Amino acid sequence: MSSSRGVLGEDILSFGNQSELVPQRAVFGCENEETGDLYSQRADGIMGLGRGDLSVVDQLVEKGVISDSFSLCYGGMDIGGGAMVLGGISAPSDMFFTHSDPFRDGNSPYYNIDLKEIHVAGKQLPLDPSIFDEKHGTVLDSGTTYAYLPEAAFVAFKNAIIKELDSLKQIRGPDPNYIDICFSTGSSNVNVSELSKIFPTVELVFGDQKKLLLSPENYLFRHSKVRGSYCLGIFQNEKDLTTLLGGIIVRNTLVTYDREHSKIGFWKTNCSEISERLHRTGGSSSSSGKDNSTVESPTTSAAGGSSRYALPGEIQIGEIRLDMSLSINNSYLKPRINELTDFIAIELEINASQVRLLNFTSEGNSSLVRWAIVPSESSTYISNVTAISIISLLAEHRVKFPVTFGNYKLVRWKVKPNSQQPWRQKHYSTVILSIIIVIIVGLSASAAWVIWRHRQRNINSYKPVHVAVPEQELQPLES
Repeated sequence: MSSSRGVLGEDILSFGNQSELVPQRAVFGCENEETGDLYSQRADGIMGLGRGDLSVVDQLVEKGVISDSFSLCYGGMDIGGGAMVLGGISAPSDMFFTHSDPFRDGNSPYYNIDLKEIHVAGKQLPLDPSIFDEKHGTVLDSGTTYAYLPEAAFVAFKNAIIKELDSLKQIRGPDPNYIDICFSTGSSNVNVSELSKIFPTVELVFGDQKKLLLSPENYLFRHSKVRGSYCLGIFQNEKDLTTLLGGIIVRNTLVTYDREHSKIGFWKTNCSEISERLHRTGGSSSSSGKDNSTVESPTTSAAGGSSRYALPGEIQIGEIRLDMSLSINNSYLKPRINELTDFIAIELEINASQVRLLNFTSEGNSSLVRWAIVPSESSTYISNVTAISIISLLAEHRVKFPVTFGNYKLVRWKVKPNSQQPWRQKHYSTVILSIIIVIIVGLSASAAWVIWRHRQRNINSYKPVHVAVPEQELQPLES
């Protein structure tokens, strides 16, 4: 069991030289006490990526700096490396997604997935699928090193692995304090690429019948004392019915936590080369069916011409985000920011109300400014032609700033599709409900009127026998 104690602090958070994110002010924890693995491991500290107001991801989403998504890629057993991407990515075409329910336990901070079956060497374990749905269900936890199954599931998994490896010798684990299940391959020169010839494959099957293939490095760890020996990295979750899938399960797997669309994506890859592989795949957007993903500037320089600002088809743009670097410091810029906003609006030939300052931060003697260009009040979206024109004007320095603002550079741009629904679609349910209410009120009024008339007729037709009734004149017949 590990724990961390400390106090909350607030400061400027920088994301490193490899990130396109500009530094952001954020709340984070400052540790003053650690226990367990958090204390003994080489890494110092832990970063919370779960759902919650204090999560760095939630804070960045709230600021509008990133979309509600992030991705992790852990290196393999032999090769380190990996990556963390804050914000959305263009998903590789062969990445598959499975549903993740954020409301499983009310408002859950966990990333749940709907695990139904486990297969070992192509054979399904004889387990009731409900076993993976107990307590917190099946949780994908990037902060946990290994995987933990409920007792019945662990016993079935362990027995199936041992049955497939009956030719290998079982040996004691590296730590006498733990009863590890370890196997000697009989050779001290076995490398990771050869493990699949010795150990069986394992498959995790989800509720939508999507399958995650686990190679041996996704459920084994290397014996630290006996060369050529490996131990199960999947354990029994003592006195806890939750199924916990830790980092070992997703070694050399790009995992996208698409929180906006309540789904998690998996893509088997070499995480030490993830940047190159993502660029090479040129995958489609992770959203399915609807074009509701952001379109961003290329990370590397493209050839000249309008193609470098090309957008994927004719989309209705709800916002253009522009990250701009200015060669003046923050203290000089701050009192002149409104003047700069008005100047940009004039140069781009748009209304001043369409130019919105999101934030600006200092970077040495320079300033990093983030703007948002939004549709005019008379329109619900920005056209592709207008968007490309705005981006190219700034990227190619065809907008000349006054000398008081120094030199500028468009560091990054992003367009977001319009999220506003047409009035008819947005208010459809309200209109239908109003019509139903009008019909009900109308029918009620008609029924009340009929009842009233009926009662009046009965009152007027009733006369006591002793009351004189005036004679009615006969009406002449029409000829």
